[in-house]
Amino acid sequence: MASSPISQKQLLDQDAVMAWIFLAPALLLMGIFIVWPIGYLFYLSFTQGSFTRSGVYGVGLNNYVRLFLSPDFWQVLFNTIYFTVATVIPSLIIPVGLAVLLNRTFALRDILRTAYFIPSITSLVAVGLGWRWLFQFNGPVNGLLSHIGLDPIPWLSSTIWAMPVLILLSIWKQLGFNLVVFLAGLQAIPQTRYEAAELDGANPWQQFWYITLPGLQPTIVFATVTTAIFTLRSFEQVYVITGGGPLNSTNVLVYYIYDQAFAQFDFGYAAAAATILLAITLILVYIQLKLFGED
Repeated sequence: MASSPISQKQLLDQDAVMAWIFLAPALLLMGIFIVWPIGYLFYLSFTQGSFTRSGVYGVGLNNYVRLFLSPDFWQVLFNTIYFTVATVIPSLIIPVGLAVLLNRTFALRDILRTAYFIPSITSLVAVGLGWRWLFQFNGPVNGLLSHIGLDPIPWLSSTIWAMPVLILLSIWKQLGFNLVVFLAGLQAIPQTRYEAAELDGANPWQQFWYITLPGLQPTIVFATVTTAIFTLRSFEQVYVITGGGPLNSTNVLVYYIYDQAFAQFDFGYAAAAATILLAITLILVYIQLKLFGED
């Protein structure tokens, strides 16, 4: 006997109520820890003042005007773009090559996989201190340069060389995570494609170019977005190694926000800069969803 429309509607209503009951804890946590902080950040970007008895007061778009008229902000934005691009590209190319090699069967494969992943689970503060010791003027890196007959380089006091030190650290830190991601992507490519390519006479480079790279395309987009977000929110290495110097040459957006908020106590201005960073991050996520939303 077919159910009546009334009973179907009641059943759908009951399912909807149960769904909202099960979703309520997650939605509550998202509201408290994600939606509310973002909303409050956006509100603060239109204010000035401090969290004292005097409180904050609205200033409209004044913080954004100051932000876009500030030469320091544009230098920080350029530093951030330079740091991000120079980190993302090697952090994709190197792990792809390593993943292709480690995807083959040989004796030390499992040991190498573990070794490459160790930097991803290591504290950036601890690593940053070690990196600072390595690249100080009298450190081991300059000692090696002197040993082979080259002049020592003032890595951390040079406006040219300080940023490459941070970039090298970030690449080293991100390499293991991307390697694991690309290894998982390689497992999803059917082996029959390579067998058919071998029968057609394709060499290893042609197999990589026409089978591996197209098969890894969704993985590459995911790794690109996650690596870009990782570099955009970089703070620890800048704080520990260079402190944004010398001459503001390694000051990136997150460190700039921290400095404005907790050193200058200009919370509204810092909130405006943080809103810009949030907008950049959302644009990157949108690009990923737009390109591979259906996947």
